[in-house]
Amino acid sequence: MNKINIEQKFSLFTEKWTPKVIAQSNGQLVKIAKGQGELIWHSHDNEDELFIVFKGKLTLKFRDGSVSLNPGELYVVPKGVEHCPVADEETHFLMVEPASTAHTGSIKSKETVEFSDQEWI
Repeated sequence: MNKINIEQKFSLFTEKWTPKVIAQSNGQLVKIAKGQGELIWHSHDNEDELFIVFKGKLTLKFRDGSVSLNPGELYVVPKGVEHCPVADEETHFLMVEPASTAHTGSIKSKETVEFSDQEWI
């Protein structure tokens, strides 16, 4: 088993809103991503989605409010809850979610990463 240096993994890519898989445990994928600007409104009907911020500020907009996460903070978006991630500046965050989780739920856009295109780094 090899340890994973998360900061080093963030240095391997520049794309925004394009999660990279760094580990797997018990059917859950551990993904990292960089965000800046706004993704799209979407939900995951059958999966919760956990976010942990490492750098910057990630705001998760909901139809009835929002939650802003700073470095070291964590939030779980419950399954079925529509949300839209937003980052005013480049933000680095980690997600833990079941391997079956579609990137943007049932919504397809130019930002959507398909299962077959998920990159391990």
